[in-house]
Amino acid sequence: MSCYVKYVPTVEDIGKVIEVADPNTQDYLWTIRETMGRVSEINRLTWHDVDFEQRYVVLYTRKKRGGHLTPRKVAMTEKLFEVLSRRYENRDKAKPWIFGHRYWSTKEGRFKEGPYKDRKKIMKILGKKAGVRYFRFHSLRHAGASIMDGNNVPLGAIQRILGHENRRTTEIYLHSIGEMERQAMAVYERARKKSHTNSHTRNMVQKKRIRYGHLTLIKY
Repeated sequence: MSCYVKYVPTVEDIGKVIEVADPNTQDYLWTIRETMGRVSEINRLTWHDVDFEQRYVVLYTRKKRGGHLTPRKVAMTEKLFEVLSRRYENRDKAKPWIFGHRYWSTKEGRFKEGPYKDRKKIMKILGKKAGVRYFRFHSLRHAGASIMDGNNVPLGAIQRILGHENRRTTEIYLHSIGEMERQAMAVYERARKKSHTNSHTRNMVQKKRIRYGHLTLIKY
């Protein structure tokens, strides 16, 4: 199985994409960004999953196809609290979901209202509009994990926030170069430079000896 490093957008590029989005999509992107949730988890969010008093949201994910939904709590950031509080005040009380839309049901042959299922196209449109390299919703999870890792958040905490069962999965998400790796490369560089200097000095000494020996032979 081949493995490669996925593109992770910069904080600046993420900000540009959010800035050019419409208000509803901005809230959607902020919610993904601030929870580092999967799109499916954000799409199924309802107001019953939000605790404003304790300031956390409950995200549900299905670990296995056909399996039960597994919940996890994610603490709200100030930004997420602001976004969800505003949406709660302006909500339609007849609709339980936080992010929904009106869509055409081919199965029933009529318009319906419900939570989102797929919004892949919107990221290509926003990326082009913002003039940044295309990235998917999922990249916001990678970006968030990398920011936390770069600020010394314990791997276990990152794993729980992302909802990973396997620690190795979390490690794959972390694209930032840690301090230990930087120190290791600094040691390597110093050793390489020292080795190069010593080698250069030995070569110079040998050349001088050869020249000196050659001159000595000429004198005699």
